[in-house]
Amino acid sequence: MTKGNSTKITDELYRYVLDHNPPLDEVQRGLVATTYEKFPDVAGMQSAEEQGPLLAFLVRLTGARHIVEIGTFTGFSTLSMAQALPADGRIVACDVSREWTAYGREAWEAAGVADRIDLRIAPALETLRAMPQEPHIDMAYVDADKESQIAYWEELVPRLRPGGLIVTDNTLFHGTVLDEAATGSAAGVRAYNEHVAADTRMESVLLAISDGLTLSRKR
Repeated sequence: MTKGNSTKITDELYRYVLDHNPPLDEVQRGLVATTYEKFPDVAGMQSAEEQGPLLAFLVRLTGARHIVEIGTFTGFSTLSMAQALPADGRIVACDVSREWTAYGREAWEAAGVADRIDLRIAPALETLRAMPQEPHIDMAYVDADKESQIAYWEELVPRLRPGGLIVTDNTLFHGTVLDEAATGSAAGVRAYNEHVAADTRMESVLLAISDGLTLSRKR
């Protein structure tokens, strides 16, 4: 195996990356700061700062109008995608926490995109299974409990339009995907990665962005 890129992402280089990406706006920046202030022990569940502009870019690139998000937390990723949607676009945002998502609601209102977001407080599988079964989803973002990801995938893929995109976060899971004896969430990510790579309905690439990001396009 030949490794083509040996660039190490130092703190200084990471700052350079952020400085050369679209900057977060005032509402996005405020939500990121609030998340770290209110939930310091779990703030790592928030999508990385550079992923906000990337998700927005993918929404515009795919022309998405109907998005499903599995795992909303405090709503930074939701906000980033909603701001990139056309006025008639919609995101179904799935989470189980009213406490966390309350901060998202405030930010969505402040950014003027709350009408584009349908927040559903319920287990995501219940929400997905209640959706029409025909292909109608343009893009999905999966960033929730790792042991359920294959089940989410199997509900999303049939409902995804041809050419539609599934974006999955944390697919390197802090490097624990290398551990063949992994258990719990790490084992769930390992199994998910194998499942995704073997699914001939989709074409997928796993990228070393943040904690691993997999892009999967329906054939």
